[in-house]
Amino acid sequence: MSENCNQNCASCSENCADRQESQQSFLEKPHEMSNVKKVIGIISGKGGVGKSMVTSLVAVGMNRRGHATAVLDADITGPSIPKAFNIKKKADVTEMGVLPVKSATGIDVISINLLLEDETDPVVWRGPLIGGTVKQFWTEVIWKDVDYMFIDMPPGTGDVALTVFQSIPVDGIIIVTSPQELVSMIVLKAVKMAEMMNIPIIGLVENMSYFKCEECDKEYKIFGESHIEQIADKYNIKNVIKLPIDPKVAAAMDKGMIELVDDKLIENLDTIFKKMEE
Repeated sequence: MSENCNQNCASCSENCADRQESQQSFLEKPHEMSNVKKVIGIISGKGGVGKSMVTSLVAVGMNRRGHATAVLDADITGPSIPKAFNIKKKADVTEMGVLPVKSATGIDVISINLLLEDETDPVVWRGPLIGGTVKQFWTEVIWKDVDYMFIDMPPGTGDVALTVFQSIPVDGIIIVTSPQELVSMIVLKAVKMAEMMNIPIIGLVENMSYFKCEECDKEYKIFGESHIEQIADKYNIKNVIKLPIDPKVAAAMDKGMIELVDDKLIENLDTIFKKMEE
């Protein structure tokens, strides 16, 4: 600490130990009975690119690799994780805390839809209340012995993303995009936000990159040419994944059968799994 320190870190450019401690003070402590080893955020610059699908697939993939896995659905106004995992049971609220609901294969899940009386009830809340709910999913839910927690965040770089990055000890993020040039431009906002918050980027996933015809084995780029390599090169992102349009995965999400997808449909994400296990 400088001898001229006035205790106002906001107006100081010194990178001293006291400043580091001040920055970390935003982190919320998990429930005293929780034990979460790694937290991975899944984000996107805009909606409609398959972020929840990628979250579900990486959770299923890591669970199949023998890791205790959990999903925190931080998309409060547009939750879709319970439907993907066909979870209809409500979360138990006890005196000790909230208990996540286990999926058919043992993945712990918490979502606002598991607390609402009717899953179709809209959540008409302002930003601070939504951010507070996400914090509660971390501090008041009892996450027992979780190796990997995946946080499915709403699209954009607004309140929830900032709340998660500042309040929860995120070990890394996976950014999901699609081939359209407009989306590629917007995903740069997510990349830059990760840099600003000093959060490592585990991988960049381009969803709906192409469609492969089973009859002729030809690839069709329905949403246009990919721009993901330019983004990856510019920001030195090594782990780039291109996922095809696959009706089987989409059907599995809609029918709540994501845990039953064939291993071949998940193996495209293998480099991300390996990166997380390092």
